[in-house]
Amino acid sequence: MYTYVKRTLDCLLAALALAALSPLMLIIALIVKATSPGPVFFGQYRVGRNKAHFRILKFRTMRTCAPKNRPTHLMQNADAFITPTGRFLRKYSLDELPQLINILRGDMSIVGPRPALWNQYDLIAERDKYGANGVRPGLTGWAQINGRDELPIEVKARLDGEYVRRMGFLFDLRCVLRTVFSVARAEGVVEGAQETPKDD
Repeated sequence: MYTYVKRTLDCLLAALALAALSPLMLIIALIVKATSPGPVFFGQYRVGRNKAHFRILKFRTMRTCAPKNRPTHLMQNADAFITPTGRFLRKYSLDELPQLINILRGDMSIVGPRPALWNQYDLIAERDKYGANGVRPGLTGWAQINGRDELPIEVKARLDGEYVRRMGFLFDLRCVLRTVFSVARAEGVVEGAQETPKDD
C-alpha cells in the first residue's frame, strides 16, 4: 500500500521542490556554464528499479575529458577532473538537484538506494541478495546517510536491504531529516580513490 502513497508523495514533493529551488538551479546552471567549457548538465546511465537502466541528470561538476563510467571516489586523480565550482557543488550535493526531474519521470524516488552505475556489477549483484534492486533508487537513502562513499560494497548493499525491509513513511521521513544534517556537514564525501582499485 505504501508503494502507491510513496509515489504520490514523490511527485508532489519533487514538483514543489523544483518550483521552490528553480531560482537556485538557474544560478547554479549559469555558474557551471561560466566556469567550465561544456554542457550544464551531465547524463549517465544508472540502474533503476528491477535493474532497468535510465539516464540520471546532474549538474556537471567534472571536465568533459573525465572518465564517463567510473565512480569519482575510485578515480586515482579525481582532483584533475573536477571543475572550479564542482567541488563545492559535490560537497553539498547541489549537483544532484536535477534528479528531481528523474523523480517526476518515475526513474527515482526521494528515498531509496542510490542508483548504481550500469557497470558497478559487484554492487548490483550484492544488492540482489537483499532485494534492493526491486525498488526505485533514491535521491537519498539509508546507506547514503550512514557512510556514503566511505562504505564498502557489502556494507552499502546490506544497508540498502535494511531500507527495503523497513521502508515506510516514518522511516523515509527519518532518512530525509538525517540527509539535511548529513549534507550540511558534508559527511561521507570521498573524492578520488583512497587505495589502488583492483581491475576486474
